[in-house]
Amino acid sequence: MRAVRGGTGTRGRAEVPTSGEAADRWSRTLRRRGAVVLAAFSVLWVLVAASGVAGAPAWGLRGAGLVVALVLVALAHRPRRARDGVTERLRSQPAGWRRLVGRTNVFQAVVIVLVVLLGALTDVPQVVAPLVAVVVGVHFLPLARAFDQPEYRWTGAGMAVAGAVGIGLLVALVPHDVVRVVVGALAALSLWATAGRLALRP
Repeated sequence: MRAVRGGTGTRGRAEVPTSGEAADRWSRTLRRRGAVVLAAFSVLWVLVAASGVAGAPAWGLRGAGLVVALVLVALAHRPRRARDGVTERLRSQPAGWRRLVGRTNVFQAVVIVLVVLLGALTDVPQVVAPLVAVVVGVHFLPLARAFDQPEYRWTGAGMAVAGAVGIGLLVALVPHDVVRVVVGALAALSLWATAGRLALRP
């Protein structure tokens, strides 16, 4: 197996296995963790979508979102069979990738708090879901580099589109309930698509 490049620094080399079965396990671990995290956050966006409807449809939407997330988690952790013929993809993670992940997530959290405050203090809470979708989408771009997982760029693009569509609907004076349904559904679909890809293939 070819080496997995973990960066030029000593710390980078220590954190990322560079050859053999350890490198294979590392790549598989990153994929599985990614699929689980995306599946978990998809549930939150399904809840956003469900907040735009009432009664049985809302509960049905919540239940369906939970089922999809659980299926994705199960797929990510299914035993790999020899006949699958799937070899883990080589990864080229930058030195200090953990710091990049930490800074990205902290920045995302701070901006989301500011967006929520904006919605609360200006009495326009309807902007929160679309703007948060855009923020989450942008945060996936550096994560794609940190984890050497190009699919996260798809996720970022999908989330950004969800937010942009939501903002466009607000400008068009579409009812706020409908905006939440659309933004939540598009965001969840984006997360599901990437989680499914990570769960099934390296």
